[in-house]
Amino acid sequence: MTTFLIVDDHTAFRQQARALLEAEGLQVIGEAGDGPSAIDAVRVLRPDVVLLDVGLPDLDGFAVACRLAEEPVPPRVILISSREAWTFGPRLATSPTIGFIRKDDLSAAALEALLSRLSGVPGPARPERRLQRT
Repeated sequence: MTTFLIVDDHTAFRQQARALLEAEGLQVIGEAGDGPSAIDAVRVLRPDVVLLDVGLPDLDGFAVACRLAEEPVPPRVILISSREAWTFGPRLATSPTIGFIRKDDLSAAALEALLSRLSGVPGPARPERRLQRT
C-alpha cells in the first residue's frame, strides 16, 4: 500500500486531509508543519508520497521538494496549495515533483489519478470526496 506524509503549516488542514485520505483507505504515516520537519520525517518514516504545501513558513515547498529529490530514496512529491497552479509559473513545471493539486480539489481520486498516470495502471474507481474548506 502506498504511504503518505502530509506537510502543511496549518494543523487543521493536516488533520482534515488525514481524515479524508484515511476514510478513503489511504495510509497516512505522518505529518509535518514546516520544511525541516518534513525532511526529517521523510528520512525517518520513508513515505512513498509527500503531499507538500507550497506556502510553508520557512522553506517554500519548491525548496523542500528539491532537497527531498536529493535523498538516497526520494519520495514522490505532490505540491498542494490554495492558489491556482498558474500562479507559480514555470517553477511548477521545473520542480522535481509529480504534480500539483489545489487544496480544495484534494481527494483520494485526485491522488490516485496522479499516481496511476506515472505507473500507467489505473487506480480503483471510487466516488470522489473532497476536503471542505475551513
